[in-house]
Amino acid sequence: MSERDGLARSVQVRLAQHAKAIGVDPNLVLTRYAVERLLYRLTRSAHADRFVLKGALLMLAWFGDTLRPTRDADLLGFGDLSQDTLRRIFADVCSTEVEVDAITYITDTIRVEPIRFEDSYGGQRVTLIAVLGAAQLRVQVDVGIGDAVVPEPTWIDYPSLLDFPHPRLRAYSPATVVAEKLHAIVALGLRNSRMKDYFDLLALARDKRIDQKILADAIVATFKRRQTRVPDALPIGLAPAFAEDAAKKTQWSAFVTRNRLEAPALDVAVTQLRDFLSPALAAANAIPAKKP
Repeated sequence: MSERDGLARSVQVRLAQHAKAIGVDPNLVLTRYAVERLLYRLTRSAHADRFVLKGALLMLAWFGDTLRPTRDADLLGFGDLSQDTLRRIFADVCSTEVEVDAITYITDTIRVEPIRFEDSYGGQRVTLIAVLGAAQLRVQVDVGIGDAVVPEPTWIDYPSLLDFPHPRLRAYSPATVVAEKLHAIVALGLRNSRMKDYFDLLALARDKRIDQKILADAIVATFKRRQTRVPDALPIGLAPAFAEDAAKKTQWSAFVTRNRLEAPALDVAVTQLRDFLSPALAAANAIPAKKP
């Protein structure tokens, strides 16, 4: 067995042990490792300043493996991020020389396609294949384009699954995460099937101390960028009509069961989020609109 094959085997064994310890699918942990090492290469490349980490991987950095499982990365990108540009950027990232970590990224497999999220906010989806020993892992990175970021992103040291150098990259603040998820709740109303947003917001409401003034500013900036009026009445997604809807209860129960999560009933969750978000919405509405 070559040194590289031996390292790959060691990495796979340790990742399998980690998956067993936290009670998740080993394939999920393998893919998370591939995404993590891709992020590390990004931070070591000339493109690090062009992207900001957001989404479920950022929540994992804050809360650890107690949160819902995820296998994909979400980034915000700046500048020209056309399909051809993103393909070149990620080819460059995949080829960045780093400490040996047993992962190889196949640049010929890079694909970029436009996507539109449920709240009508667009972006690009980058997919590629990573190789770890005999395992081929599909890596997915969703890139949002040019959104408002209030407050300014901060640099974080992203925790590594194993004892390899960790990625250091810019990331959203908790207030920005809340503002984006609240926007989805407002924009989608009863059409909203993003139960993960409700779960993530519960975690943020419980465990992150978010300044209400900063949160109000983040809400105003996010809603303005997405051309949505900040509601002055309770949005349907935080109202009893949503919490008591039979279809939503089924979606919530299925989400919690599928991901093996501990969570309150939907009506309790919505009540907790209403108590958390209503003051922030009121504060956002009290901020005078800036003249163009």
